[in-house]
Amino acid sequence: MTSASERSYTRRDTVMFLVCLGLSVVGLFSPANWGLGVADALRETVLAPLVWLQARAEEGRTSRVRLRTVTAERDSAAYVAQGIPSLLAENEHLRQLLALSHRLSTPYVAAEVLHQAQATDSRTLLLSAGSIQGIAPFDPVVAPEGLIGVVLSVARRTSVVMTWAHPEFRVSAFTVTGNASGVVAPSASAITSVDGALEFRGVPYRDSVPPGTLVLSSGLGGVYPKGIPVGTVTGVMREQEGWERVYRLRAAANPGAAAHVLILVTPPNADLARAFPSDSEVLAMRRDSIAKVRRADSLAWAAELARVARADSVAAVRKDTATRKPARPPVRPDSARVSAPKPPAPTTRPDSVRPAAPKPATESKPAAPTTRTDTARPKPAKPPSAAPNPLTGRSAPADTTR
Repeated sequence: MTSASERSYTRRDTVMFLVCLGLSVVGLFSPANWGLGVADALRETVLAPLVWLQARAEEGRTSRVRLRTVTAERDSAAYVAQGIPSLLAENEHLRQLLALSHRLSTPYVAAEVLHQAQATDSRTLLLSAGSIQGIAPFDPVVAPEGLIGVVLSVARRTSVVMTWAHPEFRVSAFTVTGNASGVVAPSASAITSVDGALEFRGVPYRDSVPPGTLVLSSGLGGVYPKGIPVGTVTGVMREQEGWERVYRLRAAANPGAAAHVLILVTPPNADLARAFPSDSEVLAMRRDSIAKVRRADSLAWAAELARVARADSVAAVRKDTATRKPARPPVRPDSARVSAPKPPAPTTRPDSVRPAAPKPATESKPAAPTTRTDTARPKPAKPPSAAPNPLTGRSAPADTTR
């Protein structure tokens, strides 16, 4: 038998159900404006906490999606950034290889070092060039730094290169100073040591080679052209008293780091010393090129300054000639009536003037004598001096009789 409290709860639930059912019916059949107003009121009052929770949940879901996207982008950028140093190194290597190809005056074939299934300790390399490109056995292979090796076998599209780390590698060489010659071969400790990977053998005991000397291929033997860098002397490895010295070489090129190489399709008697300049020669060439650029810039700047100065002077002269009028000589007022200058009248002597004809009797006064222009001066009058005759050049005596 159920208790009274349970019956009260059951009745309360029933009443609530009926009330909600009635409100639902009223809301269903009521006008649309009433329903929207009631819904807004409920959303702002009773359902406000639920609406807030729903907005925060939406923001959290969006933030998680954005976080996953940003994390993926960061991981991608980090992965790409890890390859930037290798890309920069490969770009620099390709630039050096391009510069070497421009310096070479003999035919060559560019090849890429392919991945090999088995590790070979850089003793052999697989290249992407074969007999189709004209590759033949015993063609030397070089990098921008120096000698890599020689072609060992050739297929149709690939070829195998024997590097200087191979036990059978040999090359006749001499120092860049020309005071010593011998044979370069791999050392017995070439497996782990890079500093002692090559040996410069057969150097006479009396010929001393200081450390840091560059060793080049001599061209003897008919395989390697002359002038290819092989290595740099780092010290004496061993010596036989009174017979020979064996020097340790640091290889010029690293086959393990080479990604692109050049195969020289050239006769072995060619001289490639100018294609592989030493560090000092490269520095001198760089300084020479910088000096040439500076000289060209200075000449261009001087020419530009001269052109501007010339243009300014021409403009100033034109302006001066345009503003200044030609000077005219002063003109007398009566010069317009005179067409040509008249010769001066000869001066006549005072006594040469003939007496005038007698005038009529109506004139009772005698003619006044001619007065000089200097009578206005306070000095006493002097007898007129005789003027020189322009015809004879002599002066006549003055006539003192009146």
